[in-house]
Amino acid sequence: MESKILRVKKCGVMTTVQSEKSENGVLQKRTLVLQELGGKYANSYVVIALGNLATIEWGENQLVVADLRFQTHEYNGQVFMDVVANEIVKL
Repeated sequence: MESKILRVKKCGVMTTVQSEKSENGVLQKRTLVLQELGGKYANSYVVIALGNLATIEWGENQLVVADLRFQTHEYNGQVFMDVVANEIVKL
């Protein structure tokens, strides 16, 4: 896990997805684009927020501290990287 100060570039719409890991079988999910500080060409991450974290509406250009988890998974012989937000706090 890695904590970073980031800027919210985009905040997607919250959706509900099926999840066997959730108590009631559904889980809230939101996709965010977060960018490191340092200008127009700084690194950006497409981040998934799950559960209660997904219910928060994040403002564009808002500064946040995010605890990110980087993980990979394989699907149909291809490897994909997921960036999941464990915690996001507004500054």
